Amino acid sequence: MSKIFVFSGASGVGKSSALKRVMADRDDLRFSVSCTTRDPRPGEVDGVSYFFVSKERFEEMIANDELLEYAQFVSNSYGTPKHYVESKL
Repeated sequence: MSKIFVFSGASGVGKSSALKRVMADRDDLRFSVSCTTRDPRPGEVDGVSYFFVSKERFEEMIANDELLEYAQFVSNSYGTPKHYVESKL
């Protein structure tokens, strides 16, 4: 049986650091990569850190019901691709 865990918190509180520690010793957990319309930061890798998409592609994803959830924050959009999560379950 598959389960989904949602780990949430404000920006910069250490979510990624905590998850890296938890997942380091586990081979039965998968990390969900979100998509965003913001530009990559130094060191970020498309498909690993985020799926970096255009604003037009993000709007398509909304229209095609391809996201489990989405939101806008500081003029950028963020969302969870449905297909990616389903492929990891």
